[in-house]
Formats: sequence, structure tokens, C-alpha cells
Amino acid sequence: MDYRFLGNSGFKISEITYGNWLTHGSQVEDDAATACVRAALDAGITTFDTADVYANTRAETVLGTALKGERRESLEIFTKVFGPTGPKGPNDTGLSRKHITESVEGSLRRLQTDHIDLYQAHRFDHFTPLEETMQAFADVVRAGKALYIGVSEWTADQLRAGSELARQLGFQLISNQPQYSALWRVIEGEVVPTSRELGISQVVWSPIAQGVLTGKYVPGQQAPEGSRATDDKGGKDMIARWMSDDVLGRVQDLKPVASDLGLSMAQLAVAWVLQNDNVATAIIGASKPEQVHDNAAAAGVTIPADAMATIDEALGDAVVSDPARTHDSSPKQREA
Repeated sequence: MDYRFLGNSGFKISEITYGNWLTHGSQVEDDAATACVRAALDAGITTFDTADVYANTRAETVLGTALKGERRESLEIFTKVFGPTGPKGPNDTGLSRKHITESVEGSLRRLQTDHIDLYQAHRFDHFTPLEETMQAFADVVRAGKALYIGVSEWTADQLRAGSELARQLGFQLISNQPQYSALWRVIEGEVVPTSRELGISQVVWSPIAQGVLTGKYVPGQQAPEGSRATDDKGGKDMIARWMSDDVLGRVQDLKPVASDLGLSMAQLAVAWVLQNDNVATAIIGASKPEQVHDNAAAAGVTIPADAMATIDEALGDAVVSDPARTHDSSPKQREA
């Protein structure tokens, strides 16, 4: 496993992060989740990402239990705050001082730790003054409950405003967690250049496009039984955008590229995002330990320039690159 610095800080994380969105506490049983965490540790992964909203706090609990007994100093534990949790009351969502202050305590308890390495604003809150949010994060850092602060799916302008306030308050934003893959490149036009300027790294999610870039979905054929495309608990909806025969056919054209490089399709997809020098780590999810080992092998892989060009040519206009899609990801109304 290789490691990279996160943003303009001295904090290093593994190039592959194990994440438990859509899996722990919902799609897979706890013993399977624990087996995947053990596989991640065996593969040299030291960085783990979750969020209080995943499975309505259950994912944090499962991860905390799975990591219990590990040397805390050898782990980097990330979680997030924003989404509705608990009974979803009027203050159970957003980035208000109240919600951040109460949420960090709940996350610490569920993760069975006295500090969070990276505490992230899961989305931008259009209803809370940014000054209030940043002051609350500053207080969380000063109290030692979080060591670093990051955000997720913020636009370039939001990153710039948040970074400036953070500096005024004596801390820094060091990361942004966006969706990024060979098929979804909306951060490249504005978010990545701004992040480089501000000293912010990307912690990217969905590098294999919900599994589509593994090539297991074939045009004109039924989705494999047990795959995300057949999951009625949420996975099917998330992957729907990629399930057209045109996109799936283009992905099939990547198989010779992966074969020539001695990589699986999943490894090619994960290695592709890691070629971007502003990406610090790629988050992988898994329902089986063998998936963890396969994806983790993408660490340290260099894809030659001609292969990168072939990937671009094969995917063509199936690639989504409109920067405005980042702005669309933040809720414009409070979920109750």
C-alpha cells in the first residue's frame, strides 16, 4: 500500500480508503462487514470512511466494532455530518452549531474512539450561515474531538469561502470528498484547480461508478443476481444513470486496456482516479473480502499516457464533465 499527504498538511493516508456507504448496517450482515474490514487491514489499508447518515448511524456502529482492538494511532478514521439522523427532527440535519456539536459526540460514541481524524461537512448547507458552521468546526478541533476538517461535494466557490473562514479561525480545510471516476469527471474543470490553489486534496468516492466500470454489466443482458443493480434498498437507484446499453458497451471496450496492463477492470478504474495528483485516496466499498483485495491492488499503479488516451476515446461522450453538477449535489431544501 502507498500513502499520500492529505491536502496541505502533514497527515498521511492510504491511497485506498475503505468506505461503508450502502453496505454496513444495510446491504451486508455484520459478520460480512467485519470480514471486509479485516481484509482491508490485511491489504495495508489504514484509512476508513463512514458517515453518521449511513444506515441512520448504524454504519458507524458496525465500523467501530470491527476496528475495536486495533492500535488507534495506526488508523485514520473519517466520518461526516449533515444528513438527517435519529428521528429526523427539525435540528437533526444540516450544519448548524447545534447539529455539529451533538453529531460529533454521537459519532465518537458509535466509533468507540476519543477523536475523529477527519470530520467532514457531508454537503454544503444553504440554510446555515457559513460563519456558524466554520466556528463550530473550529471549536470541535480545539476540543480535540477532530484533528482535521474536510468537506464533501462543495463547489469551487464554496471551497474558497470555507477555506478563507477556516484560516481566519485558526484551522484549515484539507480535503473535499466528491464523486469521481472515468465516467464522472465534473470536478476537473473548477473544483480540482481551485483545490490545488487552496491546498485541498480530493478523497473520491465511487471510483468504479457503482460497479459499472468492473465490466460485469453487459449490454442486453440481465444484471447479475446480487449485484448493486438488483438491490432494491437503494443501490439500484444509484446505479441507474449508467445502465444504458451505450454506456455499458463503451465500458466493455476497456477490457483490452485492463488486460494489456495486467489489471482487473476494477483495478483499472481505481488506478485511473489515482493518476490525478490532486486525488489523495480512492474510497472503495465491498460486500466480500476478495473485492477489497482486488481493489487494493490498484495502489501504486501507473497507467501509461497512451492507455489513458485509449480510455478517453473508448468512453467518449458517455463521460459527464459539466461542473454545474457539483452544485446540484447539495440539497436546496431541508430534509425532514
